[in-house]
Amino acid sequence: MPKFKPQFKRLLFIDEKIRTGTRVGNYPNCRKLAEEYEVSAKTIQRDIDYLKWQLSAPIAYDRVKHGFFYTEPDFKLPALNISRSDLFAMCIAERVLQQYEHTPLHDKLAVIFDKLQESMPENVSVNPAWLQDRFSFFRLPSPRIEPEVWNTVFEGLRQERTILFDYQIPGKSRAHRRTVDPYHAVSYRAQWYLFGWCHYVKKIRSFAVSRMADPALSPDHFFIPSDFDFEKIAGKHFGIMFGDEEYQVKVRFGPQQAPYVREREWQDDQQLEECADGAVVLSFSTNHLWEVRSWILSWGAGATVLEPPELVSLVLESLTTAVKNYKKNKA
Repeated sequence: MPKFKPQFKRLLFIDEKIRTGTRVGNYPNCRKLAEEYEVSAKTIQRDIDYLKWQLSAPIAYDRVKHGFFYTEPDFKLPALNISRSDLFAMCIAERVLQQYEHTPLHDKLAVIFDKLQESMPENVSVNPAWLQDRFSFFRLPSPRIEPEVWNTVFEGLRQERTILFDYQIPGKSRAHRRTVDPYHAVSYRAQWYLFGWCHYVKKIRSFAVSRMADPALSPDHFFIPSDFDFEKIAGKHFGIMFGDEEYQVKVRFGPQQAPYVREREWQDDQQLEECADGAVVLSFSTNHLWEVRSWILSWGAGATVLEPPELVSLVLESLTTAVKNYKKNKA
């Protein structure tokens, strides 16, 4: 595999050689620079032209010494300023990539990250060993996405082309063939979702990419409607599901759960009401209740829904069914 040699590092190399040559009187030329850096002389010439015309480097050619020199010895090449904290942030980002380990996106992002690392100035470094020992990222359980599926979805989004795939809806006995114009992709809790115009229901629908199979890219092109606005469609969502009706949610959390509720922002428009006994009432708006219900149930007896009545009924139904199941198993 050829060594990755980004232009930035070549420019630093050329600048150093010309600067040193100017100082000692031994001017480098394209051939010598190319041999030392193991690239073509044409590549070096293009880099020198870039230094002269794009970065305003005062480079001149001495026909007697057959080499380049700086006419202004105090010239400084504009540098890419990378602090140790910036590089540390990049190392953290590398660990975060593990969240996408089961998707084709992981390998592609990893390659890009490696290239960024190689282009860093050599005098800035950080030892990744201590990062491994002192930082951990617990990965959310993530479904596997077949590369063929991922690439088809990506090409459909990029080229605005209709895609076809078999889709398995949870709880259904068999998959159905879908024809979809892909509009938008969303990553949520380690799962990827595709939003697009479903030709079967004649509406915009969401599809979990991991549930797609046997994908195909159609030759048909489409145009995303000018009035399509994903942020507007998502609205006051609480999760990945969206609806047309807006609900005002109000939940009381007991004194033991209250500290955990206070320390997070659960929704953009949330409001907190402190209670005399140390409990807290959280209020916010949402356009879908399904995921709110699951979230409420995750708090167990520590959370009590006050509003709206529809959410109270959903939670009560789930708890009642759960109690029946436990009693049935106990019997």
